[in-house]
Amino acid sequence: MKQEGCKFPGITYSEVVLEPAFENAKKQLLEPMLEVNRAHLIMLVEQNLLSQEEGATILDAISQIDIETIKNTSYAGEYEDLFFLIESEIIRHAGEIGGSLHLARSRNDLGVAIYRMTLRQHILQTIQSAQNFQQTLLDVAEEHLDTLMLGYTHTQQAQPMTFAHYLLAVYDIVNRDVKRLLNAYKTCNKSPLGAAALTTTGFPINRYRVAELLGFDGLVENSYDAIAGADYLCEAACTIKVALINLGRVAQDLLLWSTQEFSAISVADPYVQISSIMPQKRNPVSLEHIRALSSSGVGDAETVLQMIHNTPFGDINDTEDDLQPFIWKCHKTAKDVYALSTVVIGTLKVNKNTLYKRAKESFATITELADALTREVKIPFRSSHAIASKLVRICMNRKLLPSQISDKHLEEAAIHILGKPLHLSNQFVENAMNPVQFIQKRSQPGGPAPTEVKRMIKNRKNNIKAQVLETKTLFDKLSSCSESLHEITNKWTKTD
Repeated sequence: MKQEGCKFPGITYSEVVLEPAFENAKKQLLEPMLEVNRAHLIMLVEQNLLSQEEGATILDAISQIDIETIKNTSYAGEYEDLFFLIESEIIRHAGEIGGSLHLARSRNDLGVAIYRMTLRQHILQTIQSAQNFQQTLLDVAEEHLDTLMLGYTHTQQAQPMTFAHYLLAVYDIVNRDVKRLLNAYKTCNKSPLGAAALTTTGFPINRYRVAELLGFDGLVENSYDAIAGADYLCEAACTIKVALINLGRVAQDLLLWSTQEFSAISVADPYVQISSIMPQKRNPVSLEHIRALSSSGVGDAETVLQMIHNTPFGDINDTEDDLQPFIWKCHKTAKDVYALSTVVIGTLKVNKNTLYKRAKESFATITELADALTREVKIPFRSSHAIASKLVRICMNRKLLPSQISDKHLEEAAIHILGKPLHLSNQFVENAMNPVQFIQKRSQPGGPAPTEVKRMIKNRKNNIKAQVLETKTLFDKLSSCSESLHEITNKWTKTD
């Protein structure tokens, strides 16, 4: 096809592959690439593979690169990718010696290094956003220690709990997501540099020094693994999939509870929209966006996994320029969804009276009646369960509310099951059917009793402080390494 041209790159190949990759690289990979160039240069000079004067010349050339001009450059096909454009600029400013910056290095290990450096920042930003959400969950939970609500299993009324207890469950799944993200960070933050194409190099380089300069926690030691292993991408994608699935499930609960039929919660005015035609509408669209964006992020994470699936275990394009935007995007989505969830849940109005009334008028406390029969009357639990079950059927057949149950109804059920009365008082029945007492008795570790929930909140507040500090320390280490890198190179001049 004559219109495609006779030399690399063909017009269609350029438009479909190289131009989008170049645009993404300018936005995400330019700064990491320059950092790697500086660190590699320092190591080459320290290892006497380049002289101090040669190093200063190359460094001066790197410093003369106009970053803003590069960022505003359109892809023209003169250079295959950002790497070759930057290298050409270095050689243009430094002369022939500029080509020695690539000594003992390949685009293979360079590419994986800058991918890892970019991804580690995305992971830390996601963690930070999740931790902000966690802190809000604890603050809101503290306000609702005594806010009774019904817990549901299989979408049916199950047992009384509290809104605080529910929010702590959300906190704990997010906390596990954060732990998975931290593990993904640790996997990601290893240096492939020095692996070169795949077998390292015959030059006496120092891989550990480069890793140290760039803030990596160590090496991807096996040089083939360094350029072939893509599991750091898989782990970062899988953690986001799980995290966003978790968030989507919570959003679905909140959407259901905000319906007029449930009337359990109301989303604050800044996060609802009105109808263009129906004056009464108050749409909690922020929750819908949380759910939709979560699904979108899951899709992008799954794209990462599918692009790696069934690829050969080696250096391949499948894990590189075409894939990277999807891992960046799913992490940005997670960061944004955590941020939106923070403000929406942090400003929720909870309809406490409605929730209490619903719990009071529910048979959800009947478990406690069965427990009380076993605990106080010493009836085997299976018999207690049968009596309580029969009692519910009697009341439902007669259209009686739980508040209308008396000792007579309980005796009727007991006679049906045991063949004899129990001689229990109305007070026994009232206490057993009281949702407040139900909650207070559930004081085992992890239960909804206010005293236990208060203990859990205090424990988690201490933990989140330590976790936030850990994340800040990781950020600070990367910043410190970047500053140190520039301090070292700032001391160099051509005349040293």
